[in-house]
Amino acid sequence: MKNVKYSILLDFYGEMLTEKQQALAELYYNQDLSLAEIAEHENITRQGVHDNLKRGEEYMDELERKLKLHEKHTKEKEKTSEIIKLCKKAIEMTTPNKYLTEVTNIMLKIEENLKQ
Repeated sequence: MKNVKYSILLDFYGEMLTEKQQALAELYYNQDLSLAEIAEHENITRQGVHDNLKRGEEYMDELERKLKLHEKHTKEKEKTSEIIKLCKKAIEMTTPNKYLTEVTNIMLKIEENLKQ
């Protein structure tokens, strides 16, 4: 089974790969072609496709270790989801005094999330 991780990393780091690596990775991970199909399509050996993909994977792994773009993106999505949940909770409040207290607490949590 193909690793979805590299399809995602390709979105972040694809432009950093060689044109050949980028094209092969696109065919393999996003178009779901087999190594043999890509080899035939690109008129290279199956081993050539495999080697290019492996070098591309290693490079994308190295970039993620250093730059952490995917990791940061994932954390930002989680923070955004938490902020949305907190805002929805604030909107659902009905008792006026409780509402003001809860909204204040929720806004403080949102502020904390944004600082992280």
